[in-house]
Amino acid sequence: MASSSGNSMSNSGSEEDLHNQRKRKRMESNRESARRSRMRKQKHLDELMEQVTQLVKDNNQILTTINFTTQHYINMEAENSVLRAQMMELSQRLESLNEILNYLNSGTNSNNSNDGFETSEGFETTSDESFTTIISNHNNNPFVIMNQPIMASSDLMMFQY
Repeated sequence: MASSSGNSMSNSGSEEDLHNQRKRKRMESNRESARRSRMRKQKHLDELMEQVTQLVKDNNQILTTINFTTQHYINMEAENSVLRAQMMELSQRLESLNEILNYLNSGTNSNNSNDGFETSEGFETTSDESFTTIISNHNNNPFVIMNQPIMASSDLMMFQY
């Protein structure tokens, strides 16, 4: 009976060894799984850090573009203001010239009267804020021939003072 009892002990020992082996395998497997999990987690963290770096870079580029566009907008607004002021000035000059033409045309129709213009050797002189116009007092006055008002053109806006 000793043999059956010894056999059962050796059986028990081998079961215990088998149990310990399984336990070791499970522990090794768990360690390996934990290592892979840490590696995945680190890889994910690295990818997130790369993404943050790229987003910061993109954000800086967008801010630079916004600043450039804002500066360009401010410059265009300033230029637009200058052009509007020039347009107003030119419109006023045009209106003054049209009034002069109307006056000259009406003056020609009423026997070329001076109506307040000073005459010096056949020329009439009038002054309008920023310019002086000299026109002929003869019957063949080229300014009198023009019966159409002077029209403004967008091409005039291209000239700088």
